[in-house]
Amino acid sequence: MTSADTTARFLDALRFDAAGLVPCIAQQHDTGEVLMMAWMNAEAVAETLATGRVCYFSRSRGGLWRKGETSGQVQSLVDLRIDCDGDTLLALVDQVGVACHTGRRTCFFRAIRDDAIAEIAAPLVDPKALYGA
Repeated sequence: MTSADTTARFLDALRFDAAGLVPCIAQQHDTGEVLMMAWMNAEAVAETLATGRVCYFSRSRGGLWRKGETSGQVQSLVDLRIDCDGDTLLALVDQVGVACHTGRRTCFFRAIRDDAIAEIAAPLVDPKALYGA
């Protein structure tokens, strides 16, 4: 999707942290709904730009995590943007199904309500159905 030269310039514009990572916010492209935050390393950014399928770096697994490879809940890239400081990415995506491993559409499902932390969105899918756990 993106040429090697453009990908190299894009990567040069990023400021990765000491671990070689940059945070990436995933947002549904047509509704503006914020879905999740995950980390990318240079390889994940390059793969995302090359394939159009969003790829992250899983700190717990210590490797690339192609969104939906286990659950089928794929994110297709619409646009990848760099913030003003070059230290955060915004991925505008077309999310298939839920984005959160809890079975919710978004990972941001807790908020303060009536002076307590409340879940403001119920799971849409049983996580066991997504991951076979």
